[in-house]
Amino acid sequence: MLDLTGSSASITRAICDIPSVSGDEGTLADAIADALVPLAHLDVVRDGDAIIARTNLGRERRVIIAGHIDTVPVNDNLPTREVIENGEQLIWGRGTVDMKAGVAVQLKLAAELTDPAVDITWVWYDHEEVEATKNGLGRLARTHADLLTGDFAILGEPSNGAVEGGCNGTLRVIVRTRGTRAHSARWWMGDNAIHAVAPILTRLAAYQPRTISVEGLDYREGLNAVRISGGVAGNVIPDLCEVEVNYRFAPDKSGDEALAHVREVLHGFEIELTDMSPGARPGLDAPVAQNFLAAVGGEARPKYGWTDVARFSELGIPAVNYGPGDPQLAHHDEERVPVSQIVDVERGLREWLTRR
Repeated sequence: MLDLTGSSASITRAICDIPSVSGDEGTLADAIADALVPLAHLDVVRDGDAIIARTNLGRERRVIIAGHIDTVPVNDNLPTREVIENGEQLIWGRGTVDMKAGVAVQLKLAAELTDPAVDITWVWYDHEEVEATKNGLGRLARTHADLLTGDFAILGEPSNGAVEGGCNGTLRVIVRTRGTRAHSARWWMGDNAIHAVAPILTRLAAYQPRTISVEGLDYREGLNAVRISGGVAGNVIPDLCEVEVNYRFAPDKSGDEALAHVREVLHGFEIELTDMSPGARPGLDAPVAQNFLAAVGGEARPKYGWTDVARFSELGIPAVNYGPGDPQLAHHDEERVPVSQIVDVERGLREWLTRR
């Protein structure tokens, strides 16, 4: 049984020490459900390994606060331990940054805030670290959309305790070149598909990505080759080569507009779209978002990576990222989170959720 009366830091260690690599979230989901179901102020619904807990106080506004409970695979970095680095207390271990420290804050507040100033929908979901088709929040949007209605959403992804608005979109394409196989001793009888990718790489290397301001936040774009494959054998001229290209695009454009841009840059080559996730505009002009910023302090920053705030954006709900932990340490074998950031995020959320 999870003890939600402890500190957010102690809850962080407890839930990190329950391994929950994507696809194996059941034990942690059981523990969360067992801790929340007895709380009279929450209506709890379970969908697979996703848990939704809602207050129903008839408040004027409803906010959604969400976090995923799965992690990437463990690599000798569990169980957690406390370490001191440059005089700062840290919790070390898989999931501490991405994103169980944020989940721990949410669980503590969900248990304690029986009379918040707004109605709250708490969501803890599965399968975020794998392909989008398995994503638990996406599944909830399809099967329980009525439970995901709200005026504003917060995703507890690591943001160093700062507010990061919206997110970049991302797409991947395969760019192919084709040739003709031949024996490499008689290379002139063939047409080398690997050699034919040189103009693709030249265009990508020369590409100047833009920084685009969206609602006052500057999003940096990027267009990069991330994988290349080709070849048949050491004595065969290859007839096929594939370059995988990833485009990170600002939320001022749709997925279709982003794909059109990639096709323009790589005009003349065969292109296949393999994956696309549109970005999310910050939505920080909404009054409830301004109130949130005022409560937690500081200025909003852009989110360069893609996160599930985009799913809320698709539902018409403005959303931000706000959680403890350095995103550069997400998935790192030395993943670790400052206890001070956990405390600060808890304080900021508590202040906002109870402000009248």
